[in-house]
Amino acid sequence: MRFLNVPIVSWTNGTIMIGVFLIVIIGLVVTVLLLMNSDKPKE
Repeated sequence: MRFLNVPIVSWTNGTIMIGVFLIVIIGLVVTVLLLMNSDKPKE
């Protein structure tokens, strides 16, 4: 009965992983948008 104080779910690691994933996804989207807008117009 002394193990009842142990939390079943630890949210810290999950929230950190989701935050890193969101930063990577936002970086990829910004990179793609910059590459799309930086190509030279055809004359």
